[in-house]
Formats: sequence, C-alpha cells, structure tokens
Amino acid sequence: MNETRDVLESVRKALRSEDRVKIDQHPLHLAFAAGDLTMEGEAPDIAAKKLALERAAAVAGVDHIVDRIRVAPAERMGDKQIRDHVRNALVQEPAFAEIGLRVHVKGAWETVRDPAGRRGTIDVRVEDGVVTLAGDVPGLAHKRLAGVLAWWVPGSRDVVNGLAVTPPEADNDEEIADAVRLVLEKDPFVDASQIRVSVRHAVVTLDGLVPGPAHREMAEFDAWYVFAVDKVVNRIAVRP
Repeated sequence: MNETRDVLESVRKALRSEDRVKIDQHPLHLAFAAGDLTMEGEAPDIAAKKLALERAAAVAGVDHIVDRIRVAPAERMGDKQIRDHVRNALVQEPAFAEIGLRVHVKGAWETVRDPAGRRGTIDVRVEDGVVTLAGDVPGLAHKRLAGVLAWWVPGSRDVVNGLAVTPPEADNDEEIADAVRLVLEKDPFVDASQIRVSVRHAVVTLDGLVPGPAHREMAEFDAWYVFAVDKVVNRIAVRP
C-alpha cells in the first residue's frame, strides 16, 4: 500500500513539473497496481497527452502505462461525423490509392474501396471520439500519414494506430524526420519550405520562419501527431 501511494505521489509530482500538462486545470485520474499505471482523463492537446505519458513512464516503479487519456477536441463531433471525415481524408489521399479501406458502421464492416492489386487494407472504427486504425499498409510512411489524417479531424479525441507494416520495416530517426516533413508538406496551413526538421532519439526539433504564432503552433502539433514522436522542440521563429 505504501509503495502504491509513493508511486502515485511521484507521478503527480512529475506531472506538475511539466507546465504544458496543466494538471490543475485538466486533472487525470491515476491508479497503480503491480507496476501498471492507469492514466485517465482529458488533456488540453496532443502535446500535453504525450508529455504526461513521458513524465509518468520515467517514474521509478512504473513498468507499464494503460493510456486512457483523451484530448480535448477542437470541435465536438459525433462518432459518425468523425468516421466520415476520416474516411473522406483517406479516400482523397493519393498515397492510399492502392490500399483498401473499410469502416465500421452499426456493428458491421462496410467496404469503401477494394482496388485491383490491393497493397493492404485500412480498417477505421470510431468509438466515443477515439479513432482506431487497424489492418496493414506497405510502409511506415503510410502508417504515420494515416494516423495524422485521423488526428486532423477536429472531433478526434485520440487515435489508436494499430496498422501493421507489411513487409516489416526498421524504424529510425530518419524515418520519423521524413514523416514529419511529409505531414508539414500536406498541411495547407503550413509553409513547409520554411521549416527545417531534425530528429534525434525520437525527439523532433523544428527550425525556420513562419508568418504568425498560429502557423508556429500548427507546425508543432503536426509533429506531435506523428506516430512514435516522443517530444517536439519548437525553435521556429515568427516573422510577419
């Protein structure tokens, strides 16, 4: 019992040490047993969610985290609306033209696209604002791009990216950097040509110039949305 209390107190202290988590305004429910820490609640944004998980994972005694943290949506949407937006984004993305697509509707799977010479399938399910992606895709870049497109839907509260890569690919910092660059290029609100991306140990650093604070923030969130990014250092300068 004392060990549980000590671990939980250490986790709370770690969360308070990270300003972006805003633990006082967005409290998280914590439970700990046998090395497993369950974290549940609503974070203000994707950065706060990932930083909360990172800080908690670093606490001695925490062996595994059950992540039930959701992100406050930019716009409240029903599951059907979120699902339709994700479906449309995947259909319209040229990179997925040879990949099949199914969506889960009223307890059954509906085929949206089944191209000849299919190179994988993406299954989309939405429950309580959480988008789950399953199936298989031909590359890590496809997996990461699908996840970001799901995150870009304003109503998404979390994205569980369970897409398998077939055949398997080794992941590394350069793969992550390429994915971040691709996402920045896809974002119509960001001038990717003015932003430099570097990655070391899954920590993304952004440098460059943008015309306003909103553009700076959008570029940073784009990097946070990329699968396997642990932290983002935003050194982008604002120059109107």
